[in-house]
Amino acid sequence: MGIQEIATVTGLSKATVSRALRGLPTVADTTIDQVRRVADELGYVPSSAAAGLATGRQRAVGVVVPVLDRWFYVKALGGVDAELRRAGYDLVLYNLGGPGGDRDRAFRRSMLRHRVDALVLLSLVLDATERNELQLAEHPMIVIGGPAPGLRNVGVDDVVVAGLATGHLLGLGHRRIAYVGGQDEAGMNVAVPYRRRDGFVDTMRAAGNRVPRGWLVDGRFSFAGGIAAGEALLGSEVDRPTAVFCASDEMALGVMTAATRLGLRVPEDLSVIGIDGHEYGASVGLTTIEQDPEAQGRVAARAVLAEVDGARPRPVPPSPARLVVRRSTAPPR
Repeated sequence: MGIQEIATVTGLSKATVSRALRGLPTVADTTIDQVRRVADELGYVPSSAAAGLATGRQRAVGVVVPVLDRWFYVKALGGVDAELRRAGYDLVLYNLGGPGGDRDRAFRRSMLRHRVDALVLLSLVLDATERNELQLAEHPMIVIGGPAPGLRNVGVDDVVVAGLATGHLLGLGHRRIAYVGGQDEAGMNVAVPYRRRDGFVDTMRAAGNRVPRGWLVDGRFSFAGGIAAGEALLGSEVDRPTAVFCASDEMALGVMTAATRLGLRVPEDLSVIGIDGHEYGASVGLTTIEQDPEAQGRVAARAVLAEVDGARPRPVPPSPARLVVRRSTAPPR
């Protein structure tokens, strides 16, 4: 169904119908109402391609994610989508597919075809070629979940939240505290795990506590990785920590599972704390540093849409985070 059919039903010219559908001030309100009513009755759907030719915009924002199966990405994506729908924009999703995915499809062949007006990147590691391709696109851009050179970032201060989590365990009396973090092979922003590890180590040292090298364990930011890390940390009765700080709730849930398999009780034998605010954490009583990735997605979407409308980019302050104490942490025995 097109503009010609609406023009035929209303008896108006195609040019008038087109202007009425766009709500231009040169068309009377009564005519706009009539055209839109007929368009609804006929099931007319405007062409985004035609709108792009007329306005220079696609009314779409591209969102690039490393993978689709991580809690943080799904929540942030929902926030971006909600804000775009409120503003009348479409979301174009580019899933890089993790290791071995077709990154060239997103960074070269798709984004540079001007199918979107702006880009939101979720926790990505970009190589030099990809950064150059994005600069050539000249789209407004922002990153969620970790700082990236030359781009604005929406997210928590990872050093601060790691210090908050570590400080909670120290305040309970723990001194033998291990850390589970490491790199995410799916392409997560490398700054996040490094900054969280640094926040942990700095807080421990400031309190006069040494961290054995073997207590900085790679959990790959996943539940399965957390189980493996927990088994490595807790398997020996001779040199076992009394508490574990995990850089994500998914890893913390994995460590708690490993502890149970080894016959350890949480928190009587081992305290565990994570970062995120994952809903599964609440069901098992996980103490965490809670953040809101959905709200971060909304902030990121509003920021790039403002740039599309001509606003100058402004720095984004760190997103809020708070300590949520549940039953997985307690003073050491």
